[in-house]
Amino acid sequence: MMILLDWLFTLLHLIIIGFNLFGWIWPATRKAHLLVVALTLSCWLILGIWYGIGYCPVTDWQWQIKEKLGETDLPNSFVKYYADKISGQKVSSSFIDAITAISFAAAIMMTVYVNFIKKRLPN
Repeated sequence: MMILLDWLFTLLHLIIIGFNLFGWIWPATRKAHLLVVALTLSCWLILGIWYGIGYCPVTDWQWQIKEKLGETDLPNSFVKYYADKISGQKVSSSFIDAITAISFAAAIMMTVYVNFIKKRLPN
């Protein structure tokens, strides 16, 4: 059961990350994208006050499952965990955090543009 939950949380993570990065592209998903980006940023910054900047409840829940499965020394970041796993190397946390922040900032700029600025520009 725990292995299935781990897989489901991995899938959920990948969906959230993909949607955060690319959900602004399609007009039908732009409002939902704005909401998901706002929720993600709120978790990272507001919940981050108590749990550490960049806190993600999905990662927290998944790490609890991974610990029950016997995994130890889990990083703070889902992205770092999979970067290490895929590359077979210990990728720098600072590098992962920088790439994550830059990518997320770009997605925020795009969602603000398509949801607010583009609508106000004359055709």
